[in-house]
Amino acid sequence: MKYQFTLCLLLAGFQFAVSQKLEVSENNRFLVTEEEKPFFYLADTAWELFHRCDSAEAAMYLTKRAEQGFNVIQAVALAEIDGLNTPNPYGETPLIENDPTKPNEAYFEHVDHILKKADELGLYIALLPTWGDKVFKNSWGVGPEVFTIEYAATFGKWIGSRYKDYDNIIWVIGGDRNPRPDTDDVKIWNAMAEGIAASAGGYENTLMTFHPQPKKDGGSSTWFHNQPWLDFNMHQTGHCANQGTYKHIENDYSMSPEKPTLDGEPLYEDHPNCFNAKELGHSVAGDIRRIMYWNVFAGAFGQTYGCHDVWQMYTSDKKGINQPLRPWPVALDLPMANQVRHLKNLFLSRPFLTRIPDQSMVAGSQEENNDYVSATRDSGGSYALLYFPTGKTTAIDLSKLKGVSLKSQWYDPRTGNAFDGPYLSTSKSITITPPTSGKGNDWVLVIDDASQNFGIAGKH
Repeated sequence: MKYQFTLCLLLAGFQFAVSQKLEVSENNRFLVTEEEKPFFYLADTAWELFHRCDSAEAAMYLTKRAEQGFNVIQAVALAEIDGLNTPNPYGETPLIENDPTKPNEAYFEHVDHILKKADELGLYIALLPTWGDKVFKNSWGVGPEVFTIEYAATFGKWIGSRYKDYDNIIWVIGGDRNPRPDTDDVKIWNAMAEGIAASAGGYENTLMTFHPQPKKDGGSSTWFHNQPWLDFNMHQTGHCANQGTYKHIENDYSMSPEKPTLDGEPLYEDHPNCFNAKELGHSVAGDIRRIMYWNVFAGAFGQTYGCHDVWQMYTSDKKGINQPLRPWPVALDLPMANQVRHLKNLFLSRPFLTRIPDQSMVAGSQEENNDYVSATRDSGGSYALLYFPTGKTTAIDLSKLKGVSLKSQWYDPRTGNAFDGPYLSTSKSITITPPTSGKGNDWVLVIDDASQNFGIAGKH
């Protein structure tokens, strides 16, 4: 499925707009440009961007994230934190009298402005038309519930038409709510998605997914995998540090028909672990790196980052949700926000579109805990990557790799630096000991067929 994007290249202070198309790759595992170049989805979560930020704040936020290497921003039009009744910084609410058939032009002019600013910076907006509590409430939903099947279709057609010519939008149906059984929830979300597609050029001209709540197995795929509007699957893997998030990606990777998949909401940086700061503290960068590398090694085509202070655009004059630790402008420079680019750079420094997950490269059985070593490789055997979350000594099987000589490098996920490791052979059992070990000492072993001359890991 194709989608029109504008890629902005910032070179020597000048801006060049290069129109390209993005489509699902031929093998249905990735997103690529019309030139077949890989698109590694690296998103930040900014649910309240349109609702709580004025134009200057939004510009500052977007500029910072672009500088940090992000290429997608996830944000909501009808926002989460009382998004219908609490006005934006200019005193505007999104719907007149909370009627989905009466969007407020003044509110959406501010949304327009932010979308255009993002486009200038080469950022794409993963746009949620509404948060899920406008369909139904749960324990933290504010509502009110304003969407029926009919209203969802009408609003979908309206917002699809309004933004059909914006080249930097990825549509994200849903908003942190899973469809309930024996309700119209699935029909409501389908109606909204189909309304958008109908007025934005059809399924071939929209790129679309669904943002769920955490679920044990499938995410969006549970309800919408076979819908023609759903181009790729999305998970939310929850806000606990000690969970095997890669299992969610493995679930979707094994489904038929094949579709790209990723984690659209992992554990946020600065978030209370399992919502229990008193006993478990707040998350740290090492927890989040492990989750992100696990997910992409398991077959995800990209990864979303989030910061608990930033998604809600928290400042001291606002009531924080779930104990934010600092004002959002300060939180923009937390460690993982500056480290996540190293994940994207690593994968784009090797052939991306032929990459497959392959846990058979880890010899023997493993316990499913935070020591879990994950593996991915080129389907033709020209390279392999192994992720060691805690630097555990591990036996690996390199028999599926090609080449007379295998060159290795150690890649540091904290800094993005790489240094030479040993030359290896295509043995079925080689014991590997990373440079350091213990919590927060994660490493990637990059193994290349030396004849390929791929270069320094993370440089592309």
